Amino acid sequence: MTALDAGALADLKARQRTMISVCLPARNEEATVGHIVATVRRQLVEGVALVDEILVIDDGSRDATAEAARWEGATVHSVADIFPDAGNGSGKGNALWLSLFAATGDIVCWVDADVRNFKADFVTRLVGPLLTEPDVGFVKGYYHRPLFGRPTGGGRVTELVTRPLLSALFPHLTHIVQPLGGEYAGRRTLLETVPFVEGYGVDLGLLIDLSAAFGVGAIRQADLGVREHRNRQADELGPMGMEMLLTGLRRVGVGRAELPSTLVRFDEHHDKVLVPVEARERPPWITIPAYRAKFDKEPAA
Repeated sequence: MTALDAGALADLKARQRTMISVCLPARNEEATVGHIVATVRRQLVEGVALVDEILVIDDGSRDATAEAARWEGATVHSVADIFPDAGNGSGKGNALWLSLFAATGDIVCWVDADVRNFKADFVTRLVGPLLTEPDVGFVKGYYHRPLFGRPTGGGRVTELVTRPLLSALFPHLTHIVQPLGGEYAGRRTLLETVPFVEGYGVDLGLLIDLSAAFGVGAIRQADLGVREHRNRQADELGPMGMEMLLTGLRRVGVGRAELPSTLVRFDEHHDKVLVPVEARERPPWITIPAYRAKFDKEPAA
């Protein structure tokens, strides 16, 4: 069975009595979110009944992201409304964490909402190993990125910060092709047991924490071909890089109090500029009573 055989995967899912949720964290992605939702709905919900629900987690969009997603059939949740008792949070990781509470699936598949060339096989390739290999708990997508007219490896933060960080501190994860890729899927039973970094460090944090808790053997990679998405401006990359650094250092025992959460840089006049960096983390859902009650989970040990 291949990961592209959506019909066979849907049959297997039905026999396993498994539910699959596709979740998109989104902020100001009106231009692309509708196409992604429509593709999943038509091909994987209505077409072969592989996906049970499509959720868009709207993180304060100022454009018509929510309207575009609803029009194409997604259930849209605002980050502020999913679990107010958790208090305010921010960033991509916070949206992913909340989506695990909002979603009902046994398998949760996350897709970035800014992908311009999205195809349904992004989802089938990610969930396929979870349906066909019982020992697999987390599937990480990898791809080529057409940048500057040629396919490249990872993004600038990946190449300049994350790969050196993994090579120095987490060599067992250096085989991961796209450690910061935003397309991945996992079993709820694993995802609910680890913390979520609130900002962009979430992708790296999940990779490190899941491998530490369940072993590298529980992680697979899925080739998603070519991925086209919005590239960020250079001034956005410094804070992202610092979030990766903080995420990695904490996981080798450098305490939270020892690490600053402000990036220092300079403007065109050589005046110092202080940039706050999101350094908070959300706790494992399994430790939260409301989550355990909603999903009928035993109390955390």
